[in-house]
Amino acid sequence: MSKNWPLFEVFVRSKNGLEHRHCGSLHAADATMALQNARDVYTRRSEGVSIWVVESKNITASNPEHSEEFFEPAADKIYRHPTFYDLPDEVKHM
Repeated sequence: MSKNWPLFEVFVRSKNGLEHRHCGSLHAADATMALQNARDVYTRRSEGVSIWVVESKNITASNPEHSEEFFEPAADKIYRHPTFYDLPDEVKHM
């Protein structure tokens, strides 16, 4: 029965995109079925070139209540934010 099937998160990369974007969730018996169902549900108009499915229980996320302390250490490491570099025009998609 589908109510016992695990929940999968679906990520699709569009034809004119470089990254996969979360587009929804679905229940499926396994990853193969989730991939097929994701193709049928989320790329009906042939807009995708790649699909990822990840079982929701395998995703670990930061806690929004702890975001200040979690992200605070990054503020003192300017090398993590290379906004002061000049990129040549030949460098694409940066």
